[in-house]
Amino acid sequence: MRRSTASVSPSFLSALLSCRHFSVARICRCPSPVHGSHRWVCGISDSLSNNTLNASSSSPNRLMLFSTMAGTILVQARDPAKLNMEILNAIDERRYIDTWKLYEQHMQMEGFPRKSVVNRLLTGFAESLDVKWLEKAYAMVEQAFEESKQNLLEKEPLIYLSLGLAKCGLPVPASTILRKLVETEQFPPVTAWSAILAHMSQTAPGAYLAAELILEIGYLFQDGRVDPRKKSNAPLIAMKPNTTAFNIALAGCLLFCTTRKAEQLLDIMPRICVKADANLLIVMAHIYERNGRREELKKLQRHIDEACNLTDIQFRQFYNCLLTCHLKFGDLDSASNMVLEMLRKAKDARNSLAVATLVLETARNDNRAFTARISGPNLSQNEPEGSHKDRLIEHQIISYDEFSRDRNFVKIGNEAKEVLLSLLAKLQTQVELITTEHGILQPTEKIYVKLVKAFLEAGKLKDLARFLIKAEKEDSPVSNDDSALVHVIKSCISLGWLDQAHDLLDEMRFAGVRTGSSVYASLLKAYCKANRLQEVTSLLRDAQKAGIQLDSSCYDTLIQSQVLRQDTQGALDLFKEMKEAKIPRGGNPEFEQLVEGCAGNAEAGLMAKLLREIREGQKLDSGVHDWNNVIHFFCKKRLMADAEKALAKMRSLGHTPNAQTFHSMVTGYAAIGGKYIEVTELWGEMKSLASSATMKFDQELLDSLLYTFVRGGFFVRANEVVDMMEKGNMFIDKYKYRTLYLKYHKTLYKGKTPKFQTESQLKKREAALSFKKWIGLC
Repeated sequence: MRRSTASVSPSFLSALLSCRHFSVARICRCPSPVHGSHRWVCGISDSLSNNTLNASSSSPNRLMLFSTMAGTILVQARDPAKLNMEILNAIDERRYIDTWKLYEQHMQMEGFPRKSVVNRLLTGFAESLDVKWLEKAYAMVEQAFEESKQNLLEKEPLIYLSLGLAKCGLPVPASTILRKLVETEQFPPVTAWSAILAHMSQTAPGAYLAAELILEIGYLFQDGRVDPRKKSNAPLIAMKPNTTAFNIALAGCLLFCTTRKAEQLLDIMPRICVKADANLLIVMAHIYERNGRREELKKLQRHIDEACNLTDIQFRQFYNCLLTCHLKFGDLDSASNMVLEMLRKAKDARNSLAVATLVLETARNDNRAFTARISGPNLSQNEPEGSHKDRLIEHQIISYDEFSRDRNFVKIGNEAKEVLLSLLAKLQTQVELITTEHGILQPTEKIYVKLVKAFLEAGKLKDLARFLIKAEKEDSPVSNDDSALVHVIKSCISLGWLDQAHDLLDEMRFAGVRTGSSVYASLLKAYCKANRLQEVTSLLRDAQKAGIQLDSSCYDTLIQSQVLRQDTQGALDLFKEMKEAKIPRGGNPEFEQLVEGCAGNAEAGLMAKLLREIREGQKLDSGVHDWNNVIHFFCKKRLMADAEKALAKMRSLGHTPNAQTFHSMVTGYAAIGGKYIEVTELWGEMKSLASSATMKFDQELLDSLLYTFVRGGFFVRANEVVDMMEKGNMFIDKYKYRTLYLKYHKTLYKGKTPKFQTESQLKKREAALSFKKWIGLC
């Protein structure tokens, strides 16, 4: 095809551009034609007026410049309708690069394509599940909102794009699209947006955003603000958070340790009339345990015991949470009683099972066919451990055609439930203190370890011995040297706590519990090594009263001790006593092997776990949990004066406030409003504690501080919090703070800078402008 060109000198072009009588058309810079016919035209608009033509014809110099050729301007014009068709063809054929080039050409020529093409682009890029094209699709959405062209965007394609973004680990843009839909009153149904939440909740930022979304959406329905009887409210009612949405968000918060945010979700549930199912009851238990809400757990226990649809795994999770909470508060009586009750029930169950097994064996001999029909369901009542293991959701998305036909979003709703099961399965792996056998709860070695450690730290040796002796009666060991109490005594010996070991040994002897010689031998050797001869004599006397015969290794140790003290006669007497007793050589090496195994970090049963727990574990300050609950109660009731008194009392008793303490105070002040000076003072105390390494900041605390400072316009402090969060690589929801800034400070510092400002005013202005720039408003 021949190109029709017009030759224009640069000087004439300059004159045209500078002349106010001329208008210059949009120039489409396309280096080569793309698909289909094309034509070339001059870059000067065809819409020149007659006055303009007359003005140019009356200027011979300009005409002369026009006739002198110094260059060529070629402008490609495309038919927008044809370009739209080419875009659709390219996206249908999944030629994403060509699609994007054609889209850019259309944007340069005419702006956005027609509505159907824009939405097809969004769904086509979402179907690719490619981060590059998903980000480009999201950029299109952002640009449409910036140019007030959001009427081009339809609800279903935006939901589909948000789902694709969430699946590919891009929770921020996925949540932003959902927020934009709510803002523009294109309310997404809860089945659809809960599926997006499910995929978001598999990352830490996504889980935090999921909780924020439920808080924001739930706020619309609090205290009956929406009348369900009005037909016009039907789309809004369809968006109301349901139990599945709460389960997903709460499970995500638990997995990524944002449990105080999770507790905020629990607080709004009754206000929007959301009922708890079996899964939600267990998730609530985990949250209360993490946050130290023991009284709430006790209230929840009644619902757990009355529930008829809970599985063994769910029962195990709840009682694990309750037992852990007792330990947090140092309530060793409640914890030990729980363990003993489990042991009693397990013993009764074993006896019942033995009888049932005997009956079945008899029936099997009489009628094997009958037994084949009944033995399966009767003998295997407990749920297999691996039934709810992590389910890997394939990296795929249903086609948009299928998505759009499913008007009730049933398929992605089922996908959300599948993701929820995988999240809940991860919570099950955190249960360490309790196991189940034939549907009966039983304590694990881990709970023995934690209880023993707590008893020892509290100095309650008699209570410890009493508990372990009762436990032995309910769950008899294989031998006297293999009981839990013996392992505890040997652990004390290994740690050098010889007095505690001797006291426990005495408690065993007073209770009439017989033990083997290995415990006496181990303690005797430890006393000899420590050169505590008086205790050696006392222990030998106790061993004789208990009828314990010491082995040759004990005599060897005693003889060596006498020799070191240059007591030759005493050494000879011990040797004669050993000969007369006809004690064989070789001794009892079991304990030595056990200690060597522990020293080499090898697994050596209960004793090794106890040693590891005592050496590596941190001592809990149960008083902090008590005061945190008191302060939380006052803050929740907005009784901040009482909360301040409780905090002062907590400090006076020597308990150091932690992140949970300050979080309750900050959120309490934020709830009543206007207490920004008090929050600033707390912020100073927090920084002081953090510098001395007695307190560690977390995302929830800093986020609550940032919200309060931005709400009150304290941007100097807000910037300090932002810096700390960014240094700690903590996620910040910029969208939330952009919205908050526009709501309360939209007109702040918008005028010219005053000529006269104090240093303080200048500092505040710079801080506000810096924050405004950080949230993307500058």
